[in-house]
Amino acid sequence: MFWLRAFSYLPFPVLYAFSDFCYFTLYHIIRYRRKLVRHNLKVAFPEKLQSELVTIERDFYRNLCDYGVETIKLVSMSAAQISKRMVYKNPELVGQYAMRGESLLLLTSHQFNWEWLLASGCLNLPLPVDFVYQQQSSRFFNDFSLFTRSRFGGFPVQRSEVARVAIRRKDIQRGIAIMADQFPGHANDKKYWTQFLNQNTAFYEGIGQLAHLTQYRALFFGVRKLKRGYYEAEAVVVAEPPYEKGSSLIVEGYVKAVEKIIREQPAGWLWSHNRWKDRD
Repeated sequence: MFWLRAFSYLPFPVLYAFSDFCYFTLYHIIRYRRKLVRHNLKVAFPEKLQSELVTIERDFYRNLCDYGVETIKLVSMSAAQISKRMVYKNPELVGQYAMRGESLLLLTSHQFNWEWLLASGCLNLPLPVDFVYQQQSSRFFNDFSLFTRSRFGGFPVQRSEVARVAIRRKDIQRGIAIMADQFPGHANDKKYWTQFLNQNTAFYEGIGQLAHLTQYRALFFGVRKLKRGYYEAEAVVVAEPPYEKGSSLIVEGYVKAVEKIIREQPAGWLWSHNRWKDRD
């Protein structure tokens, strides 16, 4: 952690120069998951020319490397810095529900830079934020992730404990932040199948179950990259209570919102993740 902390104090121009070096190494030499990324893009965007797909592919790897140095930078970034670099387009949407005393489900996806989104949300949203996380196999990376995500006040909730913690903290007004576009590959994950990016895709059914349990309004935060090191988050309502047990309303609303932001900025999503390792 000492070396990451020291690295994080480097100015942004130096960090982005290192990111450029990482991009060249990762893309041209190591060729990290290029076959998977290329396949995912080709299936998701069959209407695009090969030249367009290659441009998206290269921009994705640049964004991935920027994401890496930006996440390390979180170790030492000030509240003012993160608030300047991740701005909210319509904070009044969350504000009006917070004024009513509502708790909310805050959904997002692996659209760069989701780590900055959580950090800035803890600082700038008018309610505290609980974030759901999956325990990582590496203790170092798990501890690093928890440190960066909680240093501005985020409250960690392990994914397997979400329901119990939601009940225990039901009297506390808060937002529960969830990235629900991972592959639901654990044995106890209940899957919901739907069309996503031209493919039959499994999503966590758990966000629907959590919505039914809490009866919280669900908002999706789409992130757009404005320029290098600067992002904008926009909230949209994807589902509103009351929810019936077994309802697919929230999952379908979430899937449509995720696909919309991906089609707007296709190089901003995590294409190197093996999202479609299972087929219905």
